[in-house]
Amino acid sequence: MGLFAALMTGPGAGAIATILLVGESAHSVLSEISQASGNRPFAFETGRILLGHIVDGGDTVDQVTIGCEGPGTFAIHCHGNPLIVERIMKLLQGRGVELLAAEGLLARTFAGERPDDSIVVEAKLAMTKVKTLEGARMIAAQMEGGLSQKVRQWSLEIDSVPPDEIARQARQILRDSEIARPIVSGCTLALIGPPNTGKSTLLNALAGCEKAIVTDIEGTTRDWVACEILMGPLAATVIDTAGLDANVVAAGSDEIDPAAQARSIEVLHRADLVLLVLDLSRPEVHIDAKLLETLAGKCVLTVLNKSDLPPRLDPAAMPAGLGEPVRISAKQATGIDDLIAAIGCTLGIADLDPHTPIAFTPRQRALLERLASADAPSDPAAIIATLHHGPIRH
Repeated sequence: MGLFAALMTGPGAGAIATILLVGESAHSVLSEISQASGNRPFAFETGRILLGHIVDGGDTVDQVTIGCEGPGTFAIHCHGNPLIVERIMKLLQGRGVELLAAEGLLARTFAGERPDDSIVVEAKLAMTKVKTLEGARMIAAQMEGGLSQKVRQWSLEIDSVPPDEIARQARQILRDSEIARPIVSGCTLALIGPPNTGKSTLLNALAGCEKAIVTDIEGTTRDWVACEILMGPLAATVIDTAGLDANVVAAGSDEIDPAAQARSIEVLHRADLVLLVLDLSRPEVHIDAKLLETLAGKCVLTVLNKSDLPPRLDPAAMPAGLGEPVRISAKQATGIDDLIAAIGCTLGIADLDPHTPIAFTPRQRALLERLASADAPSDPAAIIATLHHGPIRH
């Protein structure tokens, strides 16, 4: 194995950054660029946490702690200033260390191995990609409990638990995994609705800054605009679409509107949740039959915007199947917390226990799907063994 390093914490400025250094000669490289207090060299011993400095010639780069995690494996914890991180990484690179992305380093470290617990290894890989604290907690919970614990339990009880019961539990894990997916992997929310209902203003209210052009002219958003927003446990990509209205297409003076509307339909189909934004200050619902047909079968949350104006829309007059609406004023930024809570409830994540066993990799999902449909008595044991100890693919 060569000598590799990766930044294990997220990019950007933070309080602390962690650089993982792996390789047989890792201790030699650290000896060249680090000093313990009193200008003494470090004594690298597995299990020790060392305090000292990273040095570049006669210059001190940063005060650090170094965790000796095992033979040839060290975690350098420095201040999270990107300039400090970059300088340490360049010091390592200058001594023959190959720099990798975090997931690349972990994947290379465990490639081809038969780990004691594959799910724990996959959780370490997944932790480098999660974007919310709740997502990190859910992935961390899969290591000692969650899916890892469930698989260990299956392994111990394989001779006493009927295969159909294991299959039933596997199906439940797959259902829970789909609910948890927006927390672990992020989700896409599409802002859909007639022109001039305040979709762009709502995007700005959610983002806390101007991400879309907002005017009083109908159909201002001629194509879609997207931004990533943290909403409680969710890292949501919110997409503001062009107004979906057949009248806009008919009245258009150029070829942009039909293309923009086609792209809006594409966004709608791949969204985890559609926010149907309607104008509470208008007496008519303004939803044509084609849009309703497009929404059929989608997860939809109706948002009645412009609650700061006199209400003229009767919610009872809305077409059936649009659910209980949420009233907001995107312009005044009121009702936004209620909307975020409603998004969590609609996606089913509001009451999800973070310790619930979930599948968070394609490998796990594929094996659980086989387990859920396994018929032969010998199948479950082999599938469970692969789930527990199978090779990690990246």
